[in-house]
Amino acid sequence: MPIKLDEVLNHATLTAADPVIRAGAAAVAGTQLRWVHSSEVLDIAPLLSGGELLLTGGDALVTASDARRVEYVRQLAERGVGALVVETGQRLASLPSSMVRAAEEAGLPLIEFRKVVPFVGIMQAINSMLVSESVTHLRRADEASHEMAVELAHGSSLDQILAVLAGIIGATLELRSVSGVTLGSAGPEGAGPGGAGSPPEDAGSRPEDAGHGSVSEHQPGTEGHGTDGALINIDVPVRGVPSARLIINVPADGDVNLARVAGGRCVDILSLALLQRMPPGLKEVAGTALLRAVSSGSQPWRLQQLSPAAGIPAAATMVAVVVRTSTSQQLRAAMDKILKRTAQQSASYVDNAELLALAALPFDGAAAARTELVSALQELPVEPGTMTAVGPLAAGIEDAPWSLSEAKIALDLASSGTLTAAVPPSDTDGVVLDVENLAVERLAAQHLGQGPRQDFVRRQLGPVLDHDARRNSRLLQTLSIWLDSGCNTAQAARELHVERQSMHHRLQRIFELCGGDPRGSGRLAALHLATRLAAL
Repeated sequence: MPIKLDEVLNHATLTAADPVIRAGAAAVAGTQLRWVHSSEVLDIAPLLSGGELLLTGGDALVTASDARRVEYVRQLAERGVGALVVETGQRLASLPSSMVRAAEEAGLPLIEFRKVVPFVGIMQAINSMLVSESVTHLRRADEASHEMAVELAHGSSLDQILAVLAGIIGATLELRSVSGVTLGSAGPEGAGPGGAGSPPEDAGSRPEDAGHGSVSEHQPGTEGHGTDGALINIDVPVRGVPSARLIINVPADGDVNLARVAGGRCVDILSLALLQRMPPGLKEVAGTALLRAVSSGSQPWRLQQLSPAAGIPAAATMVAVVVRTSTSQQLRAAMDKILKRTAQQSASYVDNAELLALAALPFDGAAAARTELVSALQELPVEPGTMTAVGPLAAGIEDAPWSLSEAKIALDLASSGTLTAAVPPSDTDGVVLDVENLAVERLAAQHLGQGPRQDFVRRQLGPVLDHDARRNSRLLQTLSIWLDSGCNTAQAARELHVERQSMHHRLQRIFELCGGDPRGSGRLAALHLATRLAAL
């Protein structure tokens, strides 16, 4: 039997917290839970799959703006999270009214814990109940996948393949293309396709309605809350490109978790079925061939030949992007959305653990468009450890291999730890490198050996390095930030979180060690270069 939210709220581990439902009360009775999770991270939504009971102590909410709190609730609701629990008390006195309003509007159950309880105890107790249910769901999902594969092997239609899944999960299914065309549909036993309980005509019919979920991880895009059942949307890719959406309409008395698990488990079968009916177009094939040629450094004539077929003008100003992650295939859909928004034409390609992309930018304002692309990539939901590099602007397709190569060099330096001091820490799980900001480091890594680099740094900064080693001071960091700020003492003091007077004292000591104030002299550039090389 599905485990419902109202049942869990009556469990002894939760009643000890004196819970009160502050919003979304109408959805509590019908909300089925898949897992209990605890996190203080406000950007957690992209990492969730839907159906979670999310516990938070509210530490991050205390310092967040009202707009960020509302966005937090909105993102969780869009992701299909079962309910949000916020513990109030010493840190967070009460639930912000903005969050309560946002949760009520989104239909997301928002629960306040008025007493402190150990979250680990709740998670252990409730998740142990959910595990046995999950095993049953996985077994039935595997049965559905196997039976659908048999239908596919026998050449059955999409309606017949979907009917297998519909019968097992007791829900109405519809498979739609990204343009909203119905490709196939099926209902549970006794209900024909398009009958009672069918998805509404506008549900998931537009490409822009797609959720955050990756396509090959089989995570749901959007999922509705309510007492009349639930809608689960799952993207279905063909060759890594979102090509259709499976819409599952689970009735009010149905098992939402089974539908979610089985639907995700069967995406590969549906992808194969679509592949038989939707062969890749010339543009997609040419785009893949073009990026493979760019990556391998093919002759310019070959790039000139492939570029028009891929829809990318050979003379366009373009930029290469490289993403290194264990989920490169899953990120491709999100990357394509960003490219569509920021570039005039683009192509993407997954090469093992690397996601490669090429974006053609407007001839007028290419630099601004590149800056917008870098900013957009910083918002990309990624797994921990993901590293992204945006190459320099390339003047035409012949320079595209150089842009891609420079991006890969920057990633190599960063992954080896070489750029630790040169790359600012990120607040997210991933790092986005703007290669244009690392020109000195790339030049030194490619054309200066370690010995000459160390000699140059020692000659320019020897006394400063010795002072830091003896006194455990941070004069080198101070000098580096001051130089990077354009010798703006006030700005450097803010970045270092020190008083301006302390900053002046540090600079005076640095000038004494370096032979005087370098401003207005030829030594300024040498010192700046030395601080950048020291980071290597």
